[in-house]
Amino acid sequence: MSAARPRCRIALVGMPNTGKSTLFNRLTGVQAKVANWPGMTVDLLTAKVILGGRTVELVDLPGLYSLHGFSEDERLVRHFLEQEDITALVAVVNAVQLERQLPLVLQLQALGRPLAVVLNMADEARRLGIRIDAARLAEQLAAQVLLVDSKHGLGIAAVRQALQQLVANASSAGAATEPKVPAEVERLRADDGFEAQAAAIAAAAVDVPHVLPARFTDRLDRVLLHPVAGVPLFFALMLLLFELIYGIGLPLQDGLQWLIDQAKEAWLAPWLAAASPAVRSFVLEGLVDGVGTVLTFLPVILVFFFAMALVEDSGYLVRIAFLMDRWMARLGLDGRAFVMQLMGMGCNVPAIMGTRVLRSRASRLLAMLAIPFSLCSARLQVLVFIAAAFFSRQTAPLVLASLYAVSFVVAFGTALVWRKRFAGDEPMLLEMPPYRLPTLRALLAQGWQSSRHFLENAGVFIVGGVLLIWWLTHFPFDAAPAGPQTLAGRLAAFSAPLFAPIGIDSILSIALIFGFVAKEIVLGGLAVIYGAGQDELGRVLAERLTWVQAYSFMLFTLVYTPCLSTVATIWRESRSTAFTALAVLWPLAVAWLASFAFYALASRVLA
Repeated sequence: MSAARPRCRIALVGMPNTGKSTLFNRLTGVQAKVANWPGMTVDLLTAKVILGGRTVELVDLPGLYSLHGFSEDERLVRHFLEQEDITALVAVVNAVQLERQLPLVLQLQALGRPLAVVLNMADEARRLGIRIDAARLAEQLAAQVLLVDSKHGLGIAAVRQALQQLVANASSAGAATEPKVPAEVERLRADDGFEAQAAAIAAAAVDVPHVLPARFTDRLDRVLLHPVAGVPLFFALMLLLFELIYGIGLPLQDGLQWLIDQAKEAWLAPWLAAASPAVRSFVLEGLVDGVGTVLTFLPVILVFFFAMALVEDSGYLVRIAFLMDRWMARLGLDGRAFVMQLMGMGCNVPAIMGTRVLRSRASRLLAMLAIPFSLCSARLQVLVFIAAAFFSRQTAPLVLASLYAVSFVVAFGTALVWRKRFAGDEPMLLEMPPYRLPTLRALLAQGWQSSRHFLENAGVFIVGGVLLIWWLTHFPFDAAPAGPQTLAGRLAAFSAPLFAPIGIDSILSIALIFGFVAKEIVLGGLAVIYGAGQDELGRVLAERLTWVQAYSFMLFTLVYTPCLSTVATIWRESRSTAFTALAVLWPLAVAWLASFAFYALASRVLA
């Protein structure tokens, strides 16, 4: 009986913004999160591929500038390289910045593992007139060197062959991987000779023009990075984003709602005609109205993620970090924290994980305290629905924009309040990538992946929470649905002293309470509470609430305690129960105070 062959594992290593995750996606077909700003990959991504008849595990490591860095993501990479079995390394390098990135390649080479070097973004280097002698570079590095354009898939076949050769060479040499990287790692932390060696190699193998041609990026930056107009332009672009969500997402949402209503009336209702009233209510009002109302927002979420992917991949986000750095410094943060605040508009969880790029623990904690105030996609569906129910098609985008503005004000106000407690003094070091027009394939893939992630992660919470709300609003079954004798009615009466001063109907508070688990439950819970689908629910709410009450409800939904997944991520990243408790209780207090102030002021003005 032959012994089992050792596991093959190849790690992709490189500096931020080298297109490492794009290459990983091309090689594996797995859609990792890709964005054109430094530090996007903040966790280990793995996938298995077949190379030369063998199953090989590819690992996409977070970007790092050096093996002796001290940020959380750099420590993560170093720990992986020191502790894990690795068959080979692939150094991914931005071909435009070859001399600056070669020191990291030399550090990786000194680890003693088989190495291949991928010069990504070779198309950009050619356009700038940079000529790279790949053969000479391979000779100098004693490693395979490949010119690649992973964005458009050029050179990927050659990379596969190189990886296959690495695996074959390691197998034929009997290169059993050791559990730890050799002692060179310690030497690398004190060795300053790599920069001089890298400069000599680059001088021999790379020809850079004395004057680089004028780039579109430079001309566009004169406008978008203008010290006066830059920030207003950013918020104007965000307003266009809201208009896009309404202009494209809502008609698609209406079409999906029509399909669900047709299935309910033409198929489900007749099929359940002989069932007991409780069963009919459970299926039609609990599952179809509750879960179906949430699902109708998938087109809106898809459009939102598509638009955000365009903003991220284009390289615009890093420029927003640069523009906002001066203002964020007054809050004890830097421009990267603002970028992560924007990332939180998709989902708070990856944004909180993204704080690993901040080297100061105090800065990380302050950013983690502010990020949950971002108007995430889960809250977005609730706010879009209520805005559409109470405001005109022309006014609703402005209402939504005002809520986004509130989310920034509350987040920055939180940083201002707590900056002395979590003071950090780390300077921001961030490179400016050129503007890149992402491919339609990449945008669609990211939009769909984010939407699928939204459904997969929230699906269990949505169904479980909505059905639990149905049970609370219908038990005991001989009481009027959502009446004072039901469990929900009793719970609402108990919570009334908390919600009455902010204008929120006590029965609506049930949906908010379950929204702590997942904000997606709020909308489905409202549908169950009133026994109505999307169209009918909007009319019911408009009849029962004033626009002041509706806006107060939206304010509270926007600000209050983050969802359970976000809380768990905060606890895991902070490793502090006390800080996690603060991250839960502080937004709850701020939400109540903000809604109370608005409701009291608006009621007095309109009285």
